[in-house]
Amino acid sequence: MDFLNFPAILVAAVSALFVGFIWYNPKVFGNAWMKATGLTEEQLKGANMAKIFILAFIFAFLLAMTMMQMSIHQTGALSLIGGDASKALPSYAAFMADYGDAFRTYKHGALHGVMAGIFVALPIIGTNALFERKSAKYIFINSGYWIVTLGIMGAIVCGWK
Repeated sequence: MDFLNFPAILVAAVSALFVGFIWYNPKVFGNAWMKATGLTEEQLKGANMAKIFILAFIFAFLLAMTMMQMSIHQTGALSLIGGDASKALPSYAAFMADYGDAFRTYKHGALHGVMAGIFVALPIIGTNALFERKSAKYIFINSGYWIVTLGIMGAIVCGWK
């Protein structure tokens, strides 16, 4: 069974940009985010947007790959046999026949994504923000974005078979 679903990973990566477009829109959290970061519209306009979006997509692609590992439990079984299913004992094939699609749902992937957002992204963003002397509003706006985004990414990569 092949777990590396490139179309799902690409769509999950694009979803991060789509969610960001909505999340950081001035009518949603954009104005509050600008105030929390201390950035002005003039400073934002002076950025190299091509560079920012290309790098953001690359980072999102890496996160989507990670969400695949975090949300599809069968990748753990594959790693136990060294990653090459063709060299596995018959017990691996029997296990995968019985459990190969277990928990491969959008709902299950979303759960793992939200948990990754809460237990990975929030502490990282929060720690950085504390040392950068940013506000709780900054932490919650950015962490909220990643909780939602990782939930969507997890749903896509886990449920899309």
